[in-house]
This record gives sequence, structure tokens and C-alpha cells, in this order.
Amino acid sequence: VQLQAFGGGLVQAGGSLRLSCIASGDTFSSYVMGWFRQAPRKDREFVAGINWSGGATKYTDSVKGRFTISRDNAESSVYLQMNSLQPEDTAIYYCAADRRKYTISPMESNYDYWGQGTEVTVSS
Repeated sequence: VQLQAFGGGLVQAGGSLRLSCIASGDTFSSYVMGWFRQAPRKDREFVAGINWSGGATKYTDSVKGRFTISRDNAESSVYLQMNSLQPEDTAIYYCAADRRKYTISPMESNYDYWGQGTEVTVSS
């Protein structure tokens, strides 16, 4: 499956962005989808994940209550709505697909396919 992420940009602290990721090449609903991010000089980290149906989600603690992951299987898309953005959210954001349909994993190594990343910069 091929993944293309977009929607990043420059935003002031307190602002919002919506990231999108479009998949092609396989049955989108067969995959758990995740968003990861990599800040400068830091390791890539799990941000949010959603199971095949959208009925279950998981978030890292630092984004709970601010970010919302969703998916539209008919559009082969996954989204990350990011509100109340802070400078520490500055990173390159990646979408990823995990062939294990039901279990949302925060482990980078469990994801089989990755998008190219979209950059988010939050100014203070």
C-alpha cells in the first residue's frame, strides 16, 4: 500500500491543523492506521492510532484531549485533527499502516508501510 500524507504547515501556538493521509494499492480497511512524529534531534514517536473500523483509537498522553484521529474507509483516508498546538508539537508527521487489523500498536516496528511525512511547525 502507498501512503501520502499532507496538510502540514506553520501555525501559531494555540492554533489548529488537520493532517490527511491517502492510501492506495490495497484494501484500506484491512489496516490499522497510525500517526507518528519525529521532532528535531529526537526519535520518532507514536502519536495516535485507529483500528480498521474506526471504533477504537489510541493516543500518546501528550496529545490526549487535543488531537483526534479518524478515518474514512470509503475515501481510503486517515486524518489527524490537531487543536491547541504547542511548540513541542513541532515535528515531521508520518502516517503508517499496520496489517494487523484489530490491534493498535504504538510500536514503530509493527507498521508495515509509511508515508513520506508532512512537516508541522508551531511558533510560540
